[in-house]
Parts: sequence; structure tokens; C-alpha cells
Amino acid sequence: MKALVCEMCGGHDLIKQDGLYVCQDCGTKYTVEEAKKMMVEGTVEVAGTVKVDSSGKLSNLYQLARRARDDNNNDMAETYYNRILEEDPSSWEAAFYAVYYTAMNCKIANIQSAAISVNNCIDSVFQLMKESVTDEEQLKNDYTEVYNRVIYIVNMLHNAAYNHYNGISAQIKSRYTQEYINRAVACYNTCYYLGDMLTKFFGEQETAKKLAAEAWKLGIAKHAGTAAYMNTASRQSAKNTIDAYAAKVKESEPNYTPPVVNTGGCYIATAVYGSYNCPQVWTLRRFRDYTLAPTWYGRAFIRTYYAVSPTLVRWFGKTKWFQSLWKPVLNNMVYKLNSLGVEDTPYEDLDYRGFKR
Repeated sequence: MKALVCEMCGGHDLIKQDGLYVCQDCGTKYTVEEAKKMMVEGTVEVAGTVKVDSSGKLSNLYQLARRARDDNNNDMAETYYNRILEEDPSSWEAAFYAVYYTAMNCKIANIQSAAISVNNCIDSVFQLMKESVTDEEQLKNDYTEVYNRVIYIVNMLHNAAYNHYNGISAQIKSRYTQEYINRAVACYNTCYYLGDMLTKFFGEQETAKKLAAEAWKLGIAKHAGTAAYMNTASRQSAKNTIDAYAAKVKESEPNYTPPVVNTGGCYIATAVYGSYNCPQVWTLRRFRDYTLAPTWYGRAFIRTYYAVSPTLVRWFGKTKWFQSLWKPVLNNMVYKLNSLGVEDTPYEDLDYRGFKR
């Protein structure tokens, strides 16, 4: 009986292809002469219990997986980490990267499920890490590595979703708004959960506390940006969640100021006049709903406004130059609208984004 054993990964599945023997496990190729030298001949009778030592095979698989990871070869890294996970289900590294590289290879349509899969593995990965890593410094390095990778893929997935949404024609963009929101929600929830799990498993370490705060801040920033696309009820829910996580951040960073989430809209006008419910803003809201929203170019303007204005207000809303720049412009606009018959009485927003109120 003759058997070929791959010297790289220990696999037994070698098939002759184009004059070479190719390992189906790791892809290593051998010439015919090399294959002959590797052959093991004969049979061995064994009595009793046999323990198979796969440590050499695992070592080779880790080497291949990490090499593929360092080379940014996502496909091969995914393959090798899945192989490791089959051999060693207790490996936190394989448990994380098998999911991570599957998510890295996802298409636009699968962004939401990819982010959710990364979210769902964080708990078990940290549990495995806590059980297997005894050295405190190594433990810190390991959870920091996972933190960096999660933040990277969340940003990548969110940016892909945002760019895809912004590339849609204005005439049909509203049909895909909820789809974009769903993808964004999966991304910022992953940030929140990452911070939660860091404090749950490693909260006694200062490094973990700092990383958790950074994860929460990123989640808050993405959540606040997404809120501009939501309906009134969802924006209020977003504000409540953001306030709750901002309170967590402030435990370690007392001076942290979260971005403003306007639960109604008209960000710049609200910042200038100090309230969402005042005569000037009521006038502007009526103009938005009855004049801009019925036209495709008006809706395109509204979308652009709600994409840009929250950031402007967050950065500059309380500065004197911002107020002095915008107040005369808005005063003049309100005056003209009032003179054209647009009322400044109390007002309830219409469904101008295509959502139910």
C-alpha cells in the first residue's frame, strides 16, 4: 500500500494534475520525483488505542493561514482558517478569522449579513481567548488585534454601503433608503457590541476600557449619521441609544460630546434658531414638505442636506461665525416665504422621506 503525505500541511489528498502532484488541502505542488521520495510503503498492524498527533499539520496550517493573512490573500486565508477550525475548534484565532474573511469576501447585497456574522462571533471568540491565553500581555495583544480587525471591516462594509447608496440615481434612490439603513444598522451595532464584549471579558484592564470607548464612539458617529435617513420614531430611538452609549464613554472620557441627533430635521435652522419648534423653522419645514419634496430634484436636495448638515452642525453649530453666516440667510429666506403665503404656525411634518410617521 502506498500513500502520499504532503510535507507542508500533512494532508493525504494528493492528485496528479498536469504532470505534478497537487495537495488538495493546501495547494502545494510536487514533481513526480519528489512524490516518489515522499511515498510510504507497506502496512502496519496496530493493537490498542492510537492517538494521532496532528500538531505538525496544525502548525503548517497556521503558517499558511498567517502568510495568506499577511499577504491580504482573503480567499486562501479563509480556506486555511476554516481548515484549522475543523482540526481545532477551540482556536480563537481560527474562530474569528474564518468569519472575518468570509465577511471580507462578501458582495454588496450581503453587507448586512456579513456585519451581523462578525457581530455574532465576537462573544465566543473572546470566550475562547479568555480560556486559552494565560499571559496577560499576550491577551492584551490578542483582543487588540480582534478590535482592530472588527473596526476595519465595519468601516469597510459601511463605506461600501454608503457609496453604493450614493451612487443610485436620485429618481429611484428613495426605494433603496431602508436597504441602506439596514446595512448601516448592522455596522454600528457591531461597534456597540464590540465595546460591550470588551468590557464584559476584559473590563479589568485599562486597555480594554479605552478600546471599548473607541468602539462605542465609532458606533455613535455612524448611528448619528444614519439617523438623518430615518423616520421620526427611529430618530428618537437613535437619540436614546446614542445618549446611553455616550454615558458609557463619559465614564472614561468626561469631556466627550456626542454628535447631535435632531429628532425632527432642519439641522442648520434648528441650530441657528435654537429649537425645532419655532415660527421660523415651521416656515422652513412647510417649504421643505410642500415645495421641495414633491419634485425629484427637491428630494435630491433634501437627501444631500440631511447627509451633510448633521456633520456641519456637529462641528460648527455652536460657533459664532456659523451663526453669523447662516442667520441672515435664513432670516431672508423665511421673510420671503412668509410674504409668499407660507405660514409660520405650529406644524407637523409630512411623510416627505417616503416613511410612515
